[in-house]
Amino acid sequence: MPFSSSQVERTSPVAVTTGFVTRVYAKLSPVYDLVFGRILQPGRVTAVARMGPSRSPTVLEVGVGTGLNAPLYPPHFRVTGIDISADMLDKAHERVARERLHHVRLLQMDAEHLRFPDNTFDIVYAPYTISVVPDAVRVAREMRRVCKAGGMILILNHFLSPNGVLARVERAISPLTVHAGFRSDLDLRDLLASADLTPASIEAMNMPPLWQLVTCIKAG
Repeated sequence: MPFSSSQVERTSPVAVTTGFVTRVYAKLSPVYDLVFGRILQPGRVTAVARMGPSRSPTVLEVGVGTGLNAPLYPPHFRVTGIDISADMLDKAHERVARERLHHVRLLQMDAEHLRFPDNTFDIVYAPYTISVVPDAVRVAREMRRVCKAGGMILILNHFLSPNGVLARVERAISPLTVHAGFRSDLDLRDLLASADLTPASIEAMNMPPLWQLVTCIKAG
């Protein structure tokens, strides 16, 4: 039986609110690229490559941050990037303007309440975002809602280890990792079941391979 949002959230002792997330990323925005840029870039490159050779797909990037993904999108993609953090978006706007990425538009928006109609985008992509938000299940459901039937949903993130010993460590340190911008105790199986998503593939990413790229195709 699929887990409810509250069941998934009870696996973590960490209470993460929208205000908390906004404050954390206001502090992280000046150093985010330095800390999380190079080490996580292989996953970003692979995720965009998995989007395929479609002629002009519409892409929603959920949690665009400072715009590190923006230069990776081919110019024929039509990309909308959203983020709740004004400080992170300021950095993203600077990057998009500096690199003249006219195919990328940026909007301030809460990922738990996407202001788009159902079935809007060919591809919906959350890079290193789903363990940051207060309600991961709600965000995943919103991603599914705005994705077109037959479209692709990509989630690139760290998830709770299947190894029992490592999982206990990840749960124990999650109250600390949230201050670095992410939860370390999010369970992938529970998240997918709660959001009614079925993975087509799950790939280990980055070095060390502590992150996963989850690809789902929305049923018609």
